[in-house]
Amino acid sequence: MRRRATAAHPTGGAGAGGRPDDTAWVDGAAEADFAAHHGSPRLAPLTVVIAAYDEADNIGRVLDAIPDQVCGLAVSVLVVVDGGHDGTEAVVRDRGAYASVAPVNRGQGAALRLGYRMAVDRGARYIATIDADGQYDPDELGALVQPLVDDEADLVSGSRRLGSSDVGDRVRAAGVVLFAALITVLTGHRITDPAFGLRAMKAEVAVALTLEQSQYQAAELLVAAILAGYRVAERPGVMRRRSSGTTKKGSNLRYGYRYARVVLATWLRDR
Repeated sequence: MRRRATAAHPTGGAGAGGRPDDTAWVDGAAEADFAAHHGSPRLAPLTVVIAAYDEADNIGRVLDAIPDQVCGLAVSVLVVVDGGHDGTEAVVRDRGAYASVAPVNRGQGAALRLGYRMAVDRGARYIATIDADGQYDPDELGALVQPLVDDEADLVSGSRRLGSSDVGDRVRAAGVVLFAALITVLTGHRITDPAFGLRAMKAEVAVALTLEQSQYQAAELLVAAILAGYRVAERPGVMRRRSSGTTKKGSNLRYGYRYARVVLATWLRDR
């Protein structure tokens, strides 16, 4: 039986990513920007939420590849532009997707958290996320959403270890194995890839969990969902090389240290 999750929509504090966490004024400004450009639309049953920071060169291809329907569900796309100055929001709006522009860069976790709430408030029943850098294939959304529609899972993540990766970074690949093993031991639930950028969940999961990290939210979301009793599953996925730009996650050593902090902090908080 699923136990009660902790409070939704937390604000304040600072995440392990090192940036300021959610503040009411930033969320308010992003909501106002959305309303100024889009009014008060009702989003589709499946809403794809994307956090984007200086991804103007990549996000257009991502948006072009997202299907209009997945598993019989109409799809909306909501991009939370996490600050930046390269015109990402213009690319998003030119493609006909919804954009909500935050006035400052806070980190992917803070941007996704805002996007989750906006999607749920506007009618989404299922939420998917995909990175803005073009490393993941939107055609794989169906494999992640179908277990939700069939009520076989509450959160489904892709896994490069069950699928494949052509990134070629051996240190990052070893880190995926290490952190998957750590989460498996801490939670008692087998995980093969805790950092895949393509996932889908029922809307209730996105807003019921305590999510506080401004960066590396994939680990917090995964650990918190398992400990809250939600049914978490994985499906094979493919991770590709970036076609342009560089990662915003920092060096391998910095990334590994901060990712480990998020995993352990979430486990200590929610166990």
